[in-house]
Amino acid sequence: MTLVETCNDIFERTVELYHVTDDVDAVVANPYPAGTIEASLFTKNWIDSVQWHLEDIIRDPAIDPVAALALKRRIDRSNQDRTDLVEEIDTYFRELFKDAQVLPDATLNTESPAWAIDRLSILALKIYHMREQVERADAPAEHRARCQGKLDVLLEQRVDLSTSIGQLLDDIAAGRKYMKVYRQMKMYNDPSTNPVLYGNKS
Repeated sequence: MTLVETCNDIFERTVELYHVTDDVDAVVANPYPAGTIEASLFTKNWIDSVQWHLEDIIRDPAIDPVAALALKRRIDRSNQDRTDLVEEIDTYFRELFKDAQVLPDATLNTESPAWAIDRLSILALKIYHMREQVERADAPAEHRARCQGKLDVLLEQRVDLSTSIGQLLDDIAAGRKYMKVYRQMKMYNDPSTNPVLYGNKS
């Protein structure tokens, strides 16, 4: 199984596991050995699965404003965790390809391998939930047909993205492309760079 196939397999399994309880507060043990790329991929998709459903909950028009604010704070923390995991996965790739001989005409890619894999993780969630809509017994036929069309596009997109990621990894290994990772440096979570936070002395 290639690394990209491993990603898709783990993401599908993780989304299915989340929906065993369908509970944003559920706690599960990571089924993969600590310190492995598989464990990181599982954690990455679990964060995405929980956040997907937090985003659903916060859009409830009847949600209590105080609860909504607490939920927004939780989503902010989740976004930071997601970014940290992507950077952890990119660190894995940098180590994996550290001995690759970069060719003189090697080029950069528009995004790092881990950020492309991040999109693959989100695609797994889109596919799962669009398939749910296709199979909704209480939905009109027109709705299910529209969703089937969208599902077909998502499945095609996963094939294309998986192929592109595989080609990128092959190119990096062969020295045709090289990795240059920029940390996200998000400023709004940092009390030293967000003026609302560092300006609040109370």
